[in-house]
Amino acid sequence: MARRSFGVQTGGGSRFDVTRLGPLLEEIHDRLAGVTIECLPWAEFIDRYDSRGTLFYLDPPYWGSEMDYGLGVFSRTDFSRLALRLSRISGPFMLLVNDVPQTREIFGRFAIEQVMTQYTVAGGKPSDVPEIVVTAPASVHPVAAVEDHPLLL
Repeated sequence: MARRSFGVQTGGGSRFDVTRLGPLLEEIHDRLAGVTIECLPWAEFIDRYDSRGTLFYLDPPYWGSEMDYGLGVFSRTDFSRLALRLSRISGPFMLLVNDVPQTREIFGRFAIEQVMTQYTVAGGKPSDVPEIVVTAPASVHPVAAVEDHPLLL
């Protein structure tokens, strides 16, 4: 190979420095103390942790990129399943996904705000693309609205 692949310079040295590994692991250990890490399908995760005090941040694959996470991880039909499940949860949520007509239709029962972000693919020129932030309207969760959640203050 004579070019970069996945951000790695194949013709030069690595940015990895083994002498920094100890302090890095110490910092990670301190930051993750008391954190529970789960590896569950999204629906099981929501079912397990749903409560009025739980704020869900959801970042599913973008519409048209469902296979990017692997076969069977998230399918196109899961967008509708996710919208239905979110309409029934006890607490607030925030979901970020690409802004295409299909996602606006599927999540149309919720509050939707368009935001712009930049994508860069393979070190190319960044391009501005629209995404949507989907949240439950305050009328759905009046006590635990996303805007009032302590984690977002």
